[in-house]
Amino acid sequence: MITEKYFNSIEKIILIILLIATVSAIAQEIIQVIELGEVYLADILLLFIFLEVIGMIKEYYLQNKIAISHPIFIAITALARLIILQRKDFNPEVLIYEASAILILSLSILALRARKISFFRTN
Repeated sequence: MITEKYFNSIEKIILIILLIATVSAIAQEIIQVIELGEVYLADILLLFIFLEVIGMIKEYYLQNKIAISHPIFIAITALARLIILQRKDFNPEVLIYEASAILILSLSILALRARKISFFRTN
């Protein structure tokens, strides 16, 4: 029978694989920037996404939990990057949808933060 010890070991191995894959992706992005000789805002945002992924991996490795805010920040950054990468001839309705998604995600972060304020807590 597989015990909790084995599941924990499998989790740690997968986390290490994720970390190696993320560091590899960071290296590839940096090499691409060096080869092009130019750094764009989309490149910087992609590196921030990778940084948040590393933060999630670290938090899960050390505490066996992930704060829900990490994936939300990744989603906001990814949507911002998507908006920046879009061409000017792109459908403007899509831009409104993406901006609305960022607003909804930002409000969810505010709601998560507000639950820790004593004014909003119920006894």
